[in-house]
Formats: sequence, structure tokens, C-alpha cells
Amino acid sequence: MRTGKSDISGWLVRRASWHAWAVTAVVLCAHVAGVARVSADGGMDNAIVVRAARTWLDGGSPYADRHFLYLPSAVLAAVPQAVLPDTVLRALVPLTVTALLLAGWVWALRIHGVPGRSRLGVLGPAALALGFAPFGHLVSLGNWTVTAAAALPLALLLAARERWGWAGVVVGAAVALKPLLAPVALLFVFARRWPGLAAVVLVPAVASGGAALLMPDPTGFVTRTLPFLLRGHDTFVTLYEASPAAVLPRLGVPGPVAVPLACAAAAAGVVCAYRRWSRGAPGPLRLVETAVLLMLSAFLVSRPSYDHYLLVVVPLLLAGLPYPDSVTRGPWFWLALVPQVPGADWPWLEPVTRRAFRDCFTLVVTTAAVVLLHRRHQALRGPGPFVAQRQGRRATRV
Repeated sequence: MRTGKSDISGWLVRRASWHAWAVTAVVLCAHVAGVARVSADGGMDNAIVVRAARTWLDGGSPYADRHFLYLPSAVLAAVPQAVLPDTVLRALVPLTVTALLLAGWVWALRIHGVPGRSRLGVLGPAALALGFAPFGHLVSLGNWTVTAAAALPLALLLAARERWGWAGVVVGAAVALKPLLAPVALLFVFARRWPGLAAVVLVPAVASGGAALLMPDPTGFVTRTLPFLLRGHDTFVTLYEASPAAVLPRLGVPGPVAVPLACAAAAAGVVCAYRRWSRGAPGPLRLVETAVLLMLSAFLVSRPSYDHYLLVVVPLLLAGLPYPDSVTRGPWFWLALVPQVPGADWPWLEPVTRRAFRDCFTLVVTTAAVVLLHRRHQALRGPGPFVAQRQGRRATRV
């Protein structure tokens, strides 16, 4: 199979002009300023974590708020914000979230050897901000999902450079802040990188265990949060969950049927991820697609599972656009993103409490797009056109 650059690849990887830089800067700055103008404390979701940290500083239990779903280590991580006034947080939080999303985008590009100053590198964030609703939702909410959106590309970049131990440390640190990347531990199992897997487990265990000892109720996460999660939250939170396990019952499918269906889909996704890893040639596409399948499989069954979780996987896939056999070259990937275009009218789905149906569609079709791509492309893939070019230049000099 041809792995060189196609026509669109050549255009995408050429150096961006100052006009492209200006467009992206204006779009992102306007978005941050807009959020800062309407937000009182940096976003509703970030406020939950900050409020938990302030409660702890006042001697109370952060788990008194049942919507605080994080590990104890996140309480300590939020303390610097807890001592800042809300007037500072309202600008600092959206700016920080945007900066982390940009960092994750740059690391995703580097996995594929795509220059950050390329047209794809410069215009990609503007395209996400303007055409992908979860981007705006994440910045507006200040949700800590952004830590996973930045950490996963960095971990995969380290893994691509055979630094699996450090990759495990990055994933473990992200799990300590928010346990969203826990499914990525299976990637280390597939690759048989046991020191990296140990880091994935030990870093959050040590951080959370030490932080729990400082809490008034050290077992609060186990005795309060886990039961709340296992019960499927409350009726309010369920309205915003995008996983089939939550959406199918709203469509009339009985819970005892919907949950096994979602679990079966998630299990099938994990099997496909293993097959993608075990039957593919080493290279960035195999690494990225395996990790993406693991995360998407978890989102199919996890409670909660929100639209902004898609920012953990979509930029990673989008960064592979220069590859002729990337999932982004197929129609299903773009079809999956159609419901996420801001400003489009969707009859009966416009209320915010019904957008979960659109999010579920995007989640399911994106998963199917990656699975179908894996089934179509079984041929060996090289390290990628841009990495191969650098290796060729080194060989010529030698």
C-alpha cells in the first residue's frame, strides 16, 4: 500500500502563512475572552473541583458534594486554584484549558511527524474551535478532561520514541487528576511494557493514597463516589451522558438489555484494539488507533460519558490526516462529526438535555469508522511519510 504523501498531504504539511496564524490566534483569543466574560468562576465543572478543595481547606470532606467524582489527589491539585479569587479564575481557567488543548494538538502532530508550523498544525485548532462543539463546551465548563486530552498524545509520543516508562508516568499522572485514561493501561499490556504499566498503576495509587490520608474521610471516594457512579448517578446527570448504556434506556430500550448491549460493544472494541496492535506493523498509526479504540470502547459503556470526552480521541485521529490510509480519509469519520457542528438545526434535538442523542451518534459512528478502517487495511504500514523522509536524509548523510 502506498504510504507517501498524496496531493492533500502536500498542501497540509506546507508551512502556514502569517494569515493562518492570525486566523487561529483571533479565533482562540475570542473564544477565551467570551468564556471569561460570561463565566463567574472559570466554568461549572472546574468550580466543582475548586469547591471541593476549598471545603477541604476549611476542614470539611470534599466528597460531601456527590458530584465531585475525582480521586483524592485531585483535591490537592486544585488547592492552588482554591486560594485564588474568582475574578482571576474566570480568565485563567479558559486560558489554561485552551493552552492544554493546543499542547495536546502539537504532541499529536509530532507523533505523526507533522510540523507544528504546517497548515494543518496552525489551522487545526481554529477548525476544532469553530466546527467542533465539544471544544467550546470543554473550555466553557473548565472540565478536567483537558488533562487527559493533553496527556494521551504526550504519552503516545513518548511510546512512539520507545520511552514507555515515561509514557506510563504521564498516563498515571493524568489518572491521578481524573481517571479517564485508565483504559490506556491495556495498551501497555498489549505491548508487554511492564515497567510502563507499573507506572500507570503506581503513580495514581501513591498520589491518591497519600492524599486520602489528609482527608477527614480517607475512604470517601470508595464509600460515597463509587456507589454514586455504580448507580448511574442521578436523573439530572443522566440527561447529559452520551454512552449507549445511558442513551438507549431513554429511547425505550430496557436497562437490563441496554447495559449488556453496551458492554458487548465495548468488549468488541477492545478485541479490535488488540487485533489492531497484534496484526499491524510498528508505526504511529498502529499506536494511535489502538489507543483510540481502547478509549472509545470505554466511552461506550462508562458512566459518565460526555461529549467533551471526544476531545481525547478526535484530535489524535485528525492529526493523522496526511496519511492516505488514515481514518480521516474515509467518509464515516466526517459523518460522525456532523452532529457536532455548532449552529446547525436538529429537529427535536435542540434542547441541551437532548444533545446526548447526537453525542451518542458521534461516539458510535467514530468507533465504527476506526474498526472498519482496521478491517480494510491489513497491509503493513511504514513509520509515516514525514518520519521516513527524516530517516532517509540521515541514511544519505551516512
